[in-house]
Amino acid sequence: MKKEIICTVCPRGCHIDVIGEGETVTSVEGYGCKRGLEYASQEFTHPVRILTTTVKIAGIPGDLLTVRSAAPLPKEKLFDCMEVIRKVEVSAPVKRYDVIVENICETGIDMVATKSIL
Repeated sequence: MKKEIICTVCPRGCHIDVIGEGETVTSVEGYGCKRGLEYASQEFTHPVRILTTTVKIAGIPGDLLTVRSAAPLPKEKLFDCMEVIRKVEVSAPVKRYDVIVENICETGIDMVATKSIL
């Protein structure tokens, strides 16, 4: 299987061609640096993303608290994580980096607040 990946590690945006099957990468071409090689290999075998979104704040209609994953989440779990997050409502006070959802979708990764609300 061949997959073209646009590298996002640096501003160059290299177009990298990765060839492989499943968890095995057999060829990587078009990368401009070692970080691009590592990124393309990981993106082919196990793509991950930082999830940034919002949750409701109790007692303040229409106001939202921004949250993000403390580490990259497996791409295939993002929609499952959003199903959990959309049901979450927090109460003030919340401090920046407070854990809002612990171990989301059993990934071992927490969702944390990105700002404080008093």
